[in-house]
Amino acid sequence: MRDGLGPARVRLRGGAVLVELADRFGEAAAAKVLAGEVRAADGSVVTPGTVLPPNSHVYLYRDLPEEVEVPFDIPILHRDNDIVVVDKPHFLATMPRGAHVAQTALVRLRRELGLDELSPAHRLDRLTAGVLLFTARREVRGAYQTMFARGAVRKRYLAVAHGIPRRPLPTVIRDRIVKRRGELQAVVEPGEPNAETLVETVGTDTYLLTPRTGRTHQLRVHMASLGVPIAGDPLYPNIEDVAPGDFSTPLRLVAQSLEFEDPLTGQVRRFVTERRP
Repeated sequence: MRDGLGPARVRLRGGAVLVELADRFGEAAAAKVLAGEVRAADGSVVTPGTVLPPNSHVYLYRDLPEEVEVPFDIPILHRDNDIVVVDKPHFLATMPRGAHVAQTALVRLRRELGLDELSPAHRLDRLTAGVLLFTARREVRGAYQTMFARGAVRKRYLAVAHGIPRRPLPTVIRDRIVKRRGELQAVVEPGEPNAETLVETVGTDTYLLTPRTGRTHQLRVHMASLGVPIAGDPLYPNIEDVAPGDFSTPLRLVAQSLEFEDPLTGQVRRFVTERRP
């Protein structure tokens, strides 16, 4: 771990490592080999003469992209030896991906808390704020991540949306949502349902959303399908161009609470944010 970031792993086609990295990633990657900054899976330093077989792996630290700083704190809701629960702000990605690396909840918290083994047990969209749970130690990571993967966590979201829904509420939306690599929007397709959300009203223009699955952009897609897209959504129903440093219009969606039986102790735990959408 280096300043909150682990190394990138690269699978090789086989042959001279220096030549392959230069061909695939350019002079910057070759320079890392020459500087002794690339290591093989056994921890040895890759040299200009290193030759490795196909499907071997090497590790190197990426050069960080220039990022716009997200000017919001990450309040801690709970911290113990096993987990850290935070109130993630809008506009901050959960973990490194694409153009968002250092300006992510994971990297910022690793740096602020000094926890190199911190890892997200689940994920919130970059534009969604609210309760987000991390594991603090490698030994407990699998138990909590499996709990989320099994759907054993009860999640509640609050959203603000304007207009009149196309069908009476409360209602359960079940459909098939597909998010393809390289496409900004997820889409609803015919086929076996893989997404389910209970939608209820809790006040004027305010909705309580209880997802029973966790597809990418699920709540945003389901609210748009009702004819009441979540306020501030730059993707649904229409894609809007938003400048990277424009924090003026947050998505009015907040992960309000998480509730679950702790996989290590069996204790029922509930974490709630006071943040409002």
